[in-house]
Amino acid sequence: MTPLPGIPQDPHDDLDAYVGLDPGRARERAADAGWRTVRVLPPDAVITLEYVAGRLNLTVADGAVTRCWRG
Repeated sequence: MTPLPGIPQDPHDDLDAYVGLDPGRARERAADAGWRTVRVLPPDAVITLEYVAGRLNLTVADGAVTRCWRG
């Protein structure tokens, strides 16, 4: 798909590589990869489902990332 002009693209990143990291290290990795926003959430958090380009979402339980997704 051709990128739309004026809409920022998400960084090319291996999201599976975040699973198992502690939240601090995950934030560092995300910043190095070019993510503009990182949202850290507890398991089963109630969140809005709007897509935000450049945002990385992390679910953290017991001190480690258990899930990671774009937007």
